[in-house]
Amino acid sequence: MERVTITRASTSDLPTILPLVREFYEIDGHDYDEPRVTAALEPLLADDRYGQVWLFDTGYAVVTWGYSLESGGRDALLDEFFVRNRGGGVGGKVLDALVEEARNAGAMKMFLETEAPNDAARRFYGRHGFEAETSTWLSRTL
Repeated sequence: MERVTITRASTSDLPTILPLVREFYEIDGHDYDEPRVTAALEPLLADDRYGQVWLFDTGYAVVTWGYSLESGGRDALLDEFFVRNRGGGVGGKVLDALVEEARNAGAMKMFLETEAPNDAARRFYGRHGFEAETSTWLSRTL
C-alpha cells in the first residue's frame, strides 16, 4: 500500500467535499439536502470548535467533539467516514490517523455508529480497536 495523503479540510475545500458527501449519502441511503449539509459543514471547516473535517485520496471524514463524564471529558464522534475505493488499506490508515488526531485534540474516547445491517463496517472497525457497546442510543429531532 502506498502512502495515503490526509489533509485537514478548510472552507476553501467545500466544493470538493459536497460531491463526496452526496455520493456517500446515496450509497448509505440518507437524504441529501445540500443547504443543510453546507450549513453543518461550514462551522467545522472554519475552526476546531465543533470538530474537524479531513480529506484523503479517496474520500472524507468528519470528527465532531462531545463531552462525557463516562469518557473522562472530551470525546470524539466519527460522524462520517467515506472511503470510495474500499479494500486497499486506505480506510485503515486514515482511521488510525483520525484516532491519533482526536487524541492530540484532547479526546479520551472515540465513538461511531453504523447502520444495523452493515456487518462489514463493524468487522472493519473491530479490526481497528473499536468495540460494540451495550448502550442503545436514541435520538429525537429538535
